[in-house]
Amino acid sequence: MEQLITSVAIPPKTLQEKLQKAPVLFFIVYVSISAFMVYACMYGFRKPFTAASYSGYTLFGISYKIVLVIAQVIGYVISKFYGIRFIATMDPSKRGIMILKLISVAWLSLLLFAIVPYPYNFIFMFINGLPLGMVWGLVFGFLEGRRFTELMGAVLATSFIFASGLAKTVGKWLMLQWHISEWQMPFAAGAVFIIPLFFSVWLLQQTPPPTESDKEKRTFRKPMNAKERKSFVKQFGSILIPVVLAYSLLTVLRDFCEDFANELWAETGFQNNAGIFAQTSTYISLFVLAIVGGFFLIRNNYKAFQLTHSIIFAGFFLAIASTLLFQYHLISPFVWFLTATSGLYLGYVPYNCLYFERMLATFKVQGNVGFVMYIADAFGYLGTVVVLLIKEFVTIKYSWVHFFTLIFYVTAIAGISLMIWGMKEAAKAYQKFQS
Repeated sequence: MEQLITSVAIPPKTLQEKLQKAPVLFFIVYVSISAFMVYACMYGFRKPFTAASYSGYTLFGISYKIVLVIAQVIGYVISKFYGIRFIATMDPSKRGIMILKLISVAWLSLLLFAIVPYPYNFIFMFINGLPLGMVWGLVFGFLEGRRFTELMGAVLATSFIFASGLAKTVGKWLMLQWHISEWQMPFAAGAVFIIPLFFSVWLLQQTPPPTESDKEKRTFRKPMNAKERKSFVKQFGSILIPVVLAYSLLTVLRDFCEDFANELWAETGFQNNAGIFAQTSTYISLFVLAIVGGFFLIRNNYKAFQLTHSIIFAGFFLAIASTLLFQYHLISPFVWFLTATSGLYLGYVPYNCLYFERMLATFKVQGNVGFVMYIADAFGYLGTVVVLLIKEFVTIKYSWVHFFTLIFYVTAIAGISLMIWGMKEAAKAYQKFQS
């Protein structure tokens, strides 16, 4: 295994040269699919456990599934805060081997989760979250700072949607068809993804660095030291505050949709349908990709940057409108959840492949997107933990349908207000930059 990892770290030069000289369309497809595969495989080590219910088990008076979700998210939060520095200073040549090391640690933790008995195995779900939180920044590092970053990034970001559904479908299928226990299922699901992971990382590692033309249009991307990171936050803090708050809301909502979709579908009559996760995530992926992927056609960085606010705004509006229609019984639970989560991801995905990419290009910042994204991610996942604890300890009787209805309303109303604020601050900052 060590030899295979080492070979990933030193890609064949001939293939890199071929990619440098390849037609633009081939390059875009190659890098997009490679990045998509890597991140989709990562989800196979993160999300399958959410397809189980762990019903009848509790710890500290809390549902054991809630305990597992909180444990993993806390690991993720710590990872994101550490990743602010880790991703900002990462040597590009070490990205591939680091991805494999991090996911290997996560898989080993799932083996220990299966072996160690309840209620002591929740600690390994915490360990599982620690390395996985840094994978996105490493993968996106291969894509950022290029003329076609939005298009490739949109493909990568849709892996959030598609892979989450696929991972849960694999987990559910292993339990229903192979009768694997819900304790052993997460590790078994990881085994399904391990070979595709190594292959896709090897493919991605072949990606050549940005060209001189890329650097000219999107600014040079490089590691940022502590002084540069502090200066960036000081200069753009007025923009980052509403943006990070809105992204935090979307992260909380996304985590609930991913981690408790099984409970919502069971409540609405889809409890024995393993394919429901992959089916809905495929529809959403195609919808979001069609909209966000087209941003590479907008050459003016500032126009694209401001338009991103409008796309995120539209995502919030779609979520609140579909929830309102559902409450008035004008659409079915399936259409409601599909449409509302489409709005959620229409707001969420641009942050991960477009917003900060065009922000750095607009203001000619020589840094990297991963650093900024990890600031937003860290606070987003921290919000998830807080909401999970409030939900568990505030004694309110609710169904999953009622809970999701409420959280869609709250997130959308607050998010729309924050995006209006963010658009105004971005316009002020650009006027100042121009002068």
